[in-house]
Amino acid sequence: MTETTWLTQEAYDRLAHELEFLQGEGMAEVVKKIEAARAEGDLKENGGYHAAREEQGKMAGRIASLKALLQDALVGEAPTDYSTVQPGMVVTADIGGRQRDFLLGSREVAAGSELTVYSEQSPIGAALVGAKVGETRSYSTPAGKEISATVKAVRPFTG
Repeated sequence: MTETTWLTQEAYDRLAHELEFLQGEGMAEVVKKIEAARAEGDLKENGGYHAAREEQGKMAGRIASLKALLQDALVGEAPTDYSTVQPGMVVTADIGGRQRDFLLGSREVAAGSELTVYSEQSPIGAALVGAKVGETRSYSTPAGKEISATVKAVRPFTG
């Protein structure tokens, strides 16, 4: 199943730029480090070589993650209907007796923000998508606990 993520144009452009850098200049830099460490000889006990290979693996993982995210992203402005919970909205909800504010969407959209982020596919996100202000819905945690959440307000995420 493909997960679609809502992104602002700004977030999409920032992530596309990061992907371009990692695939080009970033990966070339890591390859140079590996080659330099390889030239030092014995690879079994070469800490620089192993560190560079680990960095290459992490970079390859980030590249794959960004490609998947950008390929399936919905790009555009935040929703303008403030009466229901939708991806791209900041939600104020009473969750298990505590009021919380969070962004429903992708952590990539909220980069630089201190907001908690829940994806639309998370238990709470899936339960609240489409809920109207004042509506209470329940969801199950991964541990099986049933929690109720009442939507108090929704507003667009402005970054």
